[in-house]
Amino acid sequence: MSTVVVTKPAFEFKPGHRPMPLRRRVKLAMLRLRELRGIASAVLSTGHPYMAQIVPMRRCNLACTYCNEYDDHSDPTPLDEMLRRIDHLGRLGTSVITISGGEPLMHPDLDEVIKRIRKTGALAGMITNGYYLNKERIERLNKAGLDHMQISIDNVMPDAVSKKSLKVLDQRLIWLAESADFHVNINSVVGGGVANPQDAFTVSTRALELGFSSTIGIIHDGSGQLKPLGGEERTVWERVRKLTRRSYSRFNHFQEAIANGEPNDWRCRAGGRYLYVCENGLVHYCSQQRGYPGTPLAEYTTADVKREFLTEKGCAPNCTISCVHQVSYIDHWRAPQSNSVTPPSAQSGHGELVQIQ
Repeated sequence: MSTVVVTKPAFEFKPGHRPMPLRRRVKLAMLRLRELRGIASAVLSTGHPYMAQIVPMRRCNLACTYCNEYDDHSDPTPLDEMLRRIDHLGRLGTSVITISGGEPLMHPDLDEVIKRIRKTGALAGMITNGYYLNKERIERLNKAGLDHMQISIDNVMPDAVSKKSLKVLDQRLIWLAESADFHVNINSVVGGGVANPQDAFTVSTRALELGFSSTIGIIHDGSGQLKPLGGEERTVWERVRKLTRRSYSRFNHFQEAIANGEPNDWRCRAGGRYLYVCENGLVHYCSQQRGYPGTPLAEYTTADVKREFLTEKGCAPNCTISCVHQVSYIDHWRAPQSNSVTPPSAQSGHGELVQIQ
């Protein structure tokens, strides 16, 4: 007589949230209208950034082995300085300002930063690991006016590579589903040493069950090299993409080339349409090209935006930063770039460690 072995899951999900209240549906509908206005403004004029990522502190409570965008000791940028930087982004006409890190929820004055972003007229976004979320903090983010939140979840159970696990964060996701007035996106990952690629499908399924949007990213090896996805990784990646048909990345072949380990042919508009403002207040092309152009935000002008819009970046073919590509895609049909620059990381072949869809 054969014996049937039933394997108990590592942990059990709690039930999903209740149907979305009318109040929140109205707020999210208004958000969509503001997003459309920002895109329309970008189509009409190339003289302003569409999106900026700003870092209020480099410190993080976690130490994911693939990440090169954090430390464990630095102090938060003082509030007065953060407000000045937000005002400068407003002066440039930035449509979307996303707070990243490090871990932005560790900044003691984050609510005031979000309020200032909204005061400029920009959409206020945040990328977080979610560890500091609770019911009270979510309500504070609602009151501050946060529009978007992205949480990257790397696995179902924490391991040596990443503690950003569904087991740790699931209760926080339930609280978000119950209370958040802002849009929430959950990003799962494959590649780069992830022990169980199937976790990405579990994470994405759970995100959709709770009423969030879901995307999938590709983690590369420790040197940042482009590597094609393996067989199981590719299968999971395709399954998740089928779950998330509304993803903006489905309108181009950027991710497809990354999954195949192939270069992309595109016009990077970083420094023009997309700005990365580090914890020191300097404007860079992105988190992986620090020093280019390396100009203080207070001195950055519309002329700089227009110059960088027309500057071809030598790192673009092997770039893995999807948010820069998506922003640049707004202008894919416009005139070719006439200037050129090759940052050191492009010469060495290194690039972004994590691609986020």
